[in-house]
Amino acid sequence: MTVRDLGRRNAMAHSPEIRRKLPSLMAIRAFEAAARLGSFTSAAEELLLTQPAVTQQIKALEDEYGVTLFDRSGGKIALTPSGLALLPYANKLKDISDESRAAVIAASGRLGGQLSLGASQTIGQYLLPALVAGFLRENPRISISARSGNTAAILQALVEHTIQLALIEGPALRKDIHVDPFMEDHMVLVVPASHEWADLDIDLELLKDAPLLMREFGSGSRRVVENALVEAGLNKKDLNIKMELDSTEGLLSAVEAGLGVTFVSRWAVRNQLALGTLRLARVRALKLSRMFSVAYPGGPEPTGNASAFRSFLFAHALELMPKARGGLRSKRE
Repeated sequence: MTVRDLGRRNAMAHSPEIRRKLPSLMAIRAFEAAARLGSFTSAAEELLLTQPAVTQQIKALEDEYGVTLFDRSGGKIALTPSGLALLPYANKLKDISDESRAAVIAASGRLGGQLSLGASQTIGQYLLPALVAGFLRENPRISISARSGNTAAILQALVEHTIQLALIEGPALRKDIHVDPFMEDHMVLVVPASHEWADLDIDLELLKDAPLLMREFGSGSRRVVENALVEAGLNKKDLNIKMELDSTEGLLSAVEAGLGVTFVSRWAVRNQLALGTLRLARVRALKLSRMFSVAYPGGPEPTGNASAFRSFLFAHALELMPKARGGLRSKRE
């Protein structure tokens, strides 16, 4: 090949006609965000674009491939078979883009770019905001997105690589992830303020007749409570479960309404205890401590922003531990 031929080939490779055959990274990111969020408007907010700009990027992508990627009928968007086929590749390109940005910034001695977190509900509602605020004070160039759900749902998001780290409050029960404890948590028995058990130390057997409010199946909190009760000597069939709710706030509101008693993290009930709307009881011979843990997919340890956040947890979590409450009186029946 002559020098002239080589020059001609390079010129062709950089010609507008050739470049138009390669989808732009922004179009891929717009597609990925719309697919993940289920909305062009939400994708625009995340990408700091206008909604028409996101629509234009996705339309250009559809024109390039010659297919329809989203079904826009019925007032909602849904991936077509072609869109579903593209999605895993779009996820990979987004990950590579995020990792490359983080690597370039880290090489300059600073951290920056994106970090996606998931947290089970107690951590997400009561602990994660303080952790993220502290982390961002040290790393202001990082942008964080977070989602919450029960432990099972968050771990599923982790193995699907829609989040980079998961903060969970119960046993993982999966072999395809790594789990590292970062904080001990204590669960407490919460009763209405006027309940006969308020501020008392009670026998385990009393729980058999108590109307018990529990989180839904798949919740790490529920698994911890059930395991602790069984270990203390109660059978699951002995429990008088009156209601299941899908949030800790729902449990506390139900206790305030007099519907029963429940076990929650001490973190969750601090405000109600301070206001006097709820009280605690302690059950003899029942150990209800557990570990909050950070999980990541099986394989090498996290790098970049995920590694920095994980290290932050290990270094600063103890500073955020709730203060212990005073002793309780005793009640035996």
